[in-house]
Amino acid sequence: MTACRQPDPLPIEALARAAGVSIEWADAFARPHRVPVDTLERVLCALGHPCGTPADIRRSLAALQAPQDLPGLMTADAGREVVLPGIVPSVPAELEGETPRRVTLRPHREGSVFTAPETPGYHVLSIGAQSLRLAVAPRRAPSVAERTSRARAFGVAAQVYGLRQAGDGGIGHLGAVAALAERLAGFGAHAVALSPLHALFSAAPERFSPYSPSSRLALNPLLADIAAFLPPGVIDGEDEGPDAFIDWPRAARRKLAYLRRLFDTLDTFPEAAGDFRAFAALPGDDLARHALFEALHAAMIAGGHGPDWRKWPAPLRDPESPEVADFASAQANEVRFHLFLQWLAARSLAAAQARARAAGMGIGLISDLAVGLDPAGSQAWSRPGDLLAGLAIGAPPDLINVAGQNWGLTAISPTALAAQNFEPFLAAIRAALRHAGGVRIDHILGLRRLWLVPDGAGAGEGAYLTYPLQDLLRLVAIEAHAHGAIAIGEDLGTVPEGLRAEMTALGILGMRVLPFERDEDGGFLPPEDWQREAVGMTSTHDLPTIAGWWHGRDLHWRARITASDVAAEALTARAGERTAFTTAAAAAGIATLLDDAECAVDAAVAYVAQSACDLAIIPLEDLLGLDESPNLPGTVDEHPNWRRRLSAPAEDLLAAPRIRARLSLLQQTRGEGAAQR
Repeated sequence: MTACRQPDPLPIEALARAAGVSIEWADAFARPHRVPVDTLERVLCALGHPCGTPADIRRSLAALQAPQDLPGLMTADAGREVVLPGIVPSVPAELEGETPRRVTLRPHREGSVFTAPETPGYHVLSIGAQSLRLAVAPRRAPSVAERTSRARAFGVAAQVYGLRQAGDGGIGHLGAVAALAERLAGFGAHAVALSPLHALFSAAPERFSPYSPSSRLALNPLLADIAAFLPPGVIDGEDEGPDAFIDWPRAARRKLAYLRRLFDTLDTFPEAAGDFRAFAALPGDDLARHALFEALHAAMIAGGHGPDWRKWPAPLRDPESPEVADFASAQANEVRFHLFLQWLAARSLAAAQARARAAGMGIGLISDLAVGLDPAGSQAWSRPGDLLAGLAIGAPPDLINVAGQNWGLTAISPTALAAQNFEPFLAAIRAALRHAGGVRIDHILGLRRLWLVPDGAGAGEGAYLTYPLQDLLRLVAIEAHAHGAIAIGEDLGTVPEGLRAEMTALGILGMRVLPFERDEDGGFLPPEDWQREAVGMTSTHDLPTIAGWWHGRDLHWRARITASDVAAEALTARAGERTAFTTAAAAAGIATLLDDAECAVDAAVAYVAQSACDLAIIPLEDLLGLDESPNLPGTVDEHPNWRRRLSAPAEDLLAAPRIRARLSLLQQTRGEGAAQR
């Protein structure tokens, strides 16, 4: 892309506002910053709004400000008023269905208004010669109480890849998730929150971050449970031994080789083969395209063209090209193999959810929807028009990351949302809920705004792009209602004003994490003062575990990475935090003295268990009292992110007396026999 010439600031700022690009932002100290003109210019150009000359700006602004037809999809709240801009009340209107009913339009300053139906879901609204889909959100998404029959419930969070079972070949899988859920259900747990299950890159297993997916519409076959749909005795997996870390390339090669042998002999298992044939006959466009990409991706790497489809020969960058069609025909069996992997992964996930529910869990599995996508991945190749191009998402400079963050990910374009009636977002939400009892939306702040960094720019040289928050939250609530699932939004960080209130209004739970629940003086909030409509947690995958926090493991890791000593100020501050938590635990009647990390973990679990939150989720690392966390943000190879394995099957580890005591405490506080509000 050629660089745009710098135009006059005022017109380009007007264009930015019209395009939803913020010209100002506030840092962690609430200090305002103005986005430089050259940054606005690059962001606007990447968004498809030419701005190289004053004439370009005028044309782009006129296009954005031109009168718009009614959208193809509008969202509404059940039983609330819906405004129809530019529609006069005399126009006949009707809601279609089994029994169509006339809609009474009333005058409104913008056109007309009517009352949305009480029934949540998707309706067709005819207005004169026009028609549109009306997406009606329920009064509230399903609640924890509705799903569990408990006013306060609890669950555990698990990194799927880190679970261990005999014969798993070195990578945790969904069969281990099912076994964990069954054991936890015996203690009254109602949920297991999982790390993302999105598809990664079978031919590039060194790219294993679950938050940098190739596609959010497909699953990671390395997490499939081979036993889920094959007869007993078929499985002969290999153990990787007691290694504490996953060797992703080695383990992936071994598992894929084994899966290929199963695929080649699938016809010897008639029931499984028949189920796969039915799946492969109607896989849906997204899975079919993903399977095609996986086969082509492997061929391109083997042929020396590299893993990034944007650098492949031009015809192969287009999934609709004759050359891609020729490849699909010539390599039909290879494409079918990747469909087989998706079949096995989907059946594994469905089986794990079924086992969790059969064991007594009211919610079962909670999936995790990553905030973005790898721009070199399957979804960007197969649906490029859905996504931002020339821009990466990240975060502006803050107290921890003073230079800002560039996550190297792309995201759905708001232009595509409008043009495609929100279908790209709906596809992602539906994929996440297909075999789950809940969904956690990573960085739900991104439904309000995303920090965009132009390709080649520094992470701090970005701007916020606005998204239609209310529409997206309503769609989350609709899909949660349709799937009978709870919805959770990761609302940590610099939260836009009003976001949490809108989430709460629709019954979408926020996250309240122990280290961040502080009062104005830095003390820990009493557990009864935590927000009720939220998920209470001891920690997250991006934070130190409670034991690690107590020991200062995160401080030592940072010092090790920077080849420096831990700053005395940091050690002093951490000692103060330990004292503050000890004081809070004593005030809550939990413990008056925390002698060591194990006592701190006991206290943290009890503290979150006592919280007012509807749902408490304890990361498995905290339940087990582990020192190390799954991920250290801001690192790639410096820390073993997404590689740590448990030392034994989780269900065996849960049998230890101290771990059983923590689970019993959770059960007594939030499970059967607990006092319910």
